[in-house]
Amino acid sequence: MDLILWRHADAQDGDNDMARALTAKGQKQAEKMALWIREKLPEKTRILVSPAVRALQTADAIGLDYEVIANIAPGAMGEQILSASGWPDARGSVLLIGHQPTLGEAASLLLFGETRGLNIKKGGLVWLTNRVRGSQPQTILKAAMSPEML
Repeated sequence: MDLILWRHADAQDGDNDMARALTAKGQKQAEKMALWIREKLPEKTRILVSPAVRALQTADAIGLDYEVIANIAPGAMGEQILSASGWPDARGSVLLIGHQPTLGEAASLLLFGETRGLNIKKGGLVWLTNRVRGSQPQTILKAAMSPEML
């Protein structure tokens, strides 16, 4: 299974966290990363998106159908988004668009076996996959990318 954790791009400040929209900078970040992702995204990738406006706008940049998943909204735990993605047993690929610190928690659980202070930059992503070698399950870091690197 491939799991792509994509953090929403730069967003406006505001009191209503769920209604915060992308800034002009954030829109550019989302578009830049979306181009990179689309070139590499496996066919039939399932796309799961937080219901927060900034996550939806980030998802819109890729131009593909997606599912809005309430339990990956701001405040979710890393374990929740891993469960929503079907990790590690789902077939194919899942692109999950969400928030910090949740995405960093999920990535650190997979990479280190515990929750650590792993931060994914706004508009950035971590691409992981899994395999079994012998009897040992392994998590493999395929890519870590930020919009500034493109």
